Amino acid sequence: MSRGMQVLGIIILSILAIGAINLIKDTTEASMLESVDLDFYAQSNGQIRMDKEKFAESFIRRFAENVANDRNYRIQFLDISETPPKVSVRVGSYTTATFSGEGFNIENKVDAILETKYAESRTLGDVLVENDITTYEYDPQEFVEK
Repeated sequence: MSRGMQVLGIIILSILAIGAINLIKDTTEASMLESVDLDFYAQSNGQIRMDKEKFAESFIRRFAENVANDRNYRIQFLDISETPPKVSVRVGSYTTATFSGEGFNIENKVDAILETKYAESRTLGDVLVENDITTYEYDPQEFVEK
């Protein structure tokens, strides 16, 4: 394989990885906002609490709506905290592109915190979502569906 084709392949994979990161980040943010317990929010004068089950259900539904079903994904919820709302989500996918006859897995991890100033009474629209995104590769032999 020529150097030009290798560079082109790396560029295409980089663009796909950036798209996957944005998809996961946006899905996490929307799912966190959707899973806020509004009754608790109204009764506690602006303290935010998130429902774990509602977040997981919303994340999986939104993620499935936005990806093609031509590959298998492995979604792991590493940490979900209700108060203050904080999640760590890892999504892995085996790629069809190969280098030297071997495929590889791409795994993206997003850490997000839904935060606000608790001393002030605020609306849900004023809430910030901060994200910490990590992307890395791992060996295909580790990607085994259970």
